[in-house]
Amino acid sequence: MRAHYKVLSLGFLVLAVQNSCIPSQHLREARTELPGSFANASMDTVNAGAMSWRDFFEDPQLQQLIDTALVRNQELNIIAQQVAIAQNETRARKGEYLPFLGLQGGYEVEKASRYTRNGAVEEQLTLGEEGQAFPDPLPNYNLGLAATWELDIWKKLRNSKKAAVYEYLASVEGKNFMVTNLVAEISRLYYELSALDNQLIFIQKNLEIQQNALHMVRLQKQAARATELAVRRFEAEVLKNQSHLFEIKQEIVETENQIIFLLGHRPQTITRNSNQFISLDPDTVYAGIPAQLLQNRPDIRRAELELEAAKLNVKVARASFYPTVGLRAGIGFEAFKPDFLFTAPEAMVYNAVGDLVAPLVNRNALKAAFNTANNRQVQAMYEYEQAILNGYVEVANQLSNLENLNNSYARKNNQVKALDASIELANQLFRSARAEYLEVLLTQREALEARMELVETRKDQWLARVDLYRALGGGWN
Repeated sequence: MRAHYKVLSLGFLVLAVQNSCIPSQHLREARTELPGSFANASMDTVNAGAMSWRDFFEDPQLQQLIDTALVRNQELNIIAQQVAIAQNETRARKGEYLPFLGLQGGYEVEKASRYTRNGAVEEQLTLGEEGQAFPDPLPNYNLGLAATWELDIWKKLRNSKKAAVYEYLASVEGKNFMVTNLVAEISRLYYELSALDNQLIFIQKNLEIQQNALHMVRLQKQAARATELAVRRFEAEVLKNQSHLFEIKQEIVETENQIIFLLGHRPQTITRNSNQFISLDPDTVYAGIPAQLLQNRPDIRRAELELEAAKLNVKVARASFYPTVGLRAGIGFEAFKPDFLFTAPEAMVYNAVGDLVAPLVNRNALKAAFNTANNRQVQAMYEYEQAILNGYVEVANQLSNLENLNNSYARKNNQVKALDASIELANQLFRSARAEYLEVLLTQREALEARMELVETRKDQWLARVDLYRALGGGWN
């Protein structure tokens, strides 16, 4: 008993020395404070980010594109496999702190030297009534069950399993974030394609007006009321817009192919509803309150889960400094002849072993692993804070952008109406020789530019609406 006490005392002394040498670092709490409301916005908690994308995007053609992309997009499918890998890692770590039980069997043969203890004993001993000597060489057969179990006293294995669970949940949020971005990207390209369709229509209409004006100038030149210079200037303006027409067509092809790439589809024409692009006003997007971003945005939730996983990994690294306690046991049969293998109890064997292993000298690798885990914990905390701040800034920017775009569109629309009226007026004055041809040219050019800018502003309104929905965390649910 006195010897046992000495061993226990020595063990406690080793633990005391170890605890005094284990590094310790503390992490401050992450800053998650956000303003009570967005600038120039109400405190209403109605949040568009909680809406399903089917309810937010009401265009049936756009809904069909998003549906296809969510099924066939290659990058999304790649991330889905990463989620499955993370789930498998969770299962693997869960099994590490449970006992391992296995069936083992073996065969070996041994030839002992006659001038060794084993060889001399085998030569002297005989087995059974027949007086047969031990076989030479001596075979050995064994079959039985073996169990190992590391006692998770310091919760090292359980914390490792919990960290894997958090990492798996973070990977799910990463997939949700990818879905949000994919829905937003398909929607952006769809509205860009609709804008290009409208710009193409405006250029074609403007070309009709310019070609009529060119015909009128040619007639006036024949009547000596206009010069060759006027004819050439009008021809140049027509050719310039015809060239621009082909540029728009190329942009349409490229935008369609970008959508096709995201759909994981073979090349095809993208069906879209461009007729109501200008006439339909974008609906109001309700932003709710900033605190809702912590729950709605997948990237913020992913950063939070990664921070929790990093905290647990620090605990795992710290537990590596403590002794590990393991149990090993086995039971089965062993004999030098197969005929004797299952003879009970003569051929039965069993064993039970307890291990206590503690790192004492040269713990630099453990210290390095602990410092790395702690640095990653600090890094994850900053990434979490950055994700929160980034989410707030994105929403605030898009709210301001939408308000300014709405004001800008109203004024550009009035500008287009005024220039449309001035085209007919300029043509009438030119026919009656009360206006120069340059006034007609400039009026037509300004009217086309104003229409193109109107389309761009309307496109920016739709894109800002999409970006605000994405910034609010919409699209993944």
